[in-house]
Amino acid sequence: MVGRVVGRLVAGILVGILLAVGGVAFAVWKVARDDTRQHADTIVVLGSAQYNGTPSPNFKSRLTHALSLYQDGLADVIVTVGGNRSGDEYTEAGAGRNWLIKQGVPADAVVAVPTGSNTLQSAVALGKEFKQKGWTDTIVVTDPWHTLRASEMITAEGITTYISPTRSGPSVQTRSTEFQYILRETAAILYYGLTGNSNETGLGIG
Repeated sequence: MVGRVVGRLVAGILVGILLAVGGVAFAVWKVARDDTRQHADTIVVLGSAQYNGTPSPNFKSRLTHALSLYQDGLADVIVTVGGNRSGDEYTEAGAGRNWLIKQGVPADAVVAVPTGSNTLQSAVALGKEFKQKGWTDTIVVTDPWHTLRASEMITAEGITTYISPTRSGPSVQTRSTEFQYILRETAAILYYGLTGNSNETGLGIG
């Protein structure tokens, strides 16, 4: 009798866990397809890898999309964010800012926040920058699968967020790639929800 009760309890817990994981994965997939862009104080571009000052293909797709939003008049300022790794001469934020200026964006319309080795650290740095500048809202630009977690972390810093995910780049090349990113982001969101911290390196998220 006791064994049956315990078995049912364990089964119930497992079902609950599967439902929770499935719900988060669905949310990642759904938000990745949304676009709530509207006029805001800024456009925030989440950092990604850069190679000696040159944005990686993934980062370039984010910057290109942000540039398009800026050219459409949706914000007067683009904010690039992201630090660097040990030995790097350039930060992600700096590399992104330089790329945008080369594309014709005025230097005073691009603000680099060169802090953060993961999304949570970058979000916290953005919160401080927004308070200092008096900004209140932003359009978040990143990969589709990263959008939910990034917007949640930035919103937690008191910033009103709208989203406009990229529609090109390595993260959306194949169904297999999309599936892998959804799994990673689901794990990252669950970890953040349970601990309030970020474990992107441990999860293989760059």
